[in-house]
Amino acid sequence: MRLLRPIVFFSVTVLCLLLAGCSSPQGRIDFSATQDEAASTTPETAEAKPLRIAFASVMSPLETRQAYQTMIDYIAVKSGRPTKLLQRRTYGELNRLLADGDADIAFVSTGAYAAYRGGRPIEILAMVQTKGTIFYETYVIAAKDGQVRSFEDTRQRVFAFTDPISYSGRLAVDYRLLDEQTTADAYFHHYFYTYNHDKSIWAVANHLADAASVDSQIYEHMLEENPQLRAKVTIIATLSKAPTGPVVIRSDLPAAEKAALRQLFYALGSEASLRPALRQAIIDQFIPPQPELYEPLRRNYLRTQREPGE
Repeated sequence: MRLLRPIVFFSVTVLCLLLAGCSSPQGRIDFSATQDEAASTTPETAEAKPLRIAFASVMSPLETRQAYQTMIDYIAVKSGRPTKLLQRRTYGELNRLLADGDADIAFVSTGAYAAYRGGRPIEILAMVQTKGTIFYETYVIAAKDGQVRSFEDTRQRVFAFTDPISYSGRLAVDYRLLDEQTTADAYFHHYFYTYNHDKSIWAVANHLADAASVDSQIYEHMLEENPQLRAKVTIIATLSKAPTGPVVIRSDLPAAEKAALRQLFYALGSEASLRPALRQAIIDQFIPPQPELYEPLRRNYLRTQREPGE
């Protein structure tokens, strides 16, 4: 009925988190690991300030950073402008970068975009298409050998969320609970944040959490990459679909610059050399934005800022 305190969770992690088949070299899940910022891909000059492109990992940081670094290296070459990759651990930190004017472009999550209320306006540069669709669902998952078989069975259980403003990793569950006039604090025995969808999946597979909510596209990707998970986890509920996390850009950049960058992003999916990196980031191509798809989510986010019954 309250957020699991960091020190307790850390202790449990250190003692219990041994993963058979996990990709971590030490066989453990590190829920806090991230990577340092990457340097500019081309030298900075007085005439060419680097284009600052930011992201927060939806999967484990090292693999994700390598994929995004490959993409921005390509952007640097094609635009003739130096680029700098900025990585943040949480979606809230990423939103603060945008709000403070410290990033020009960002790969944001659906929930982070819905939650953005920064003083500096942003707009959608492009949307992500994967496997022919711009939508994904929220999967609520549990261990196959456990006792949780439905969303209702998660009551008073330990639940793994991804990030406080992740749509599939938190907000979709909040909306479900809000419809039932309750909250995560009241409904679950404890909950904690993993800050990566794959770590939420491993947390369930290794019985650190009774259930978790994750992005359906990442779940399917994880099972393709780690077939052993099919025997460990199962989907117990599917919540409402949402548009994929967009690429956003500062609204105050020159219109011509935004138009050129937009076309550059649209071309990324056609570049054969980028396909492995795009696949790692679970992206097929970037397509023209449909901002109206996100408006219901922005309105729903405001609902979560009020107590049930208000």
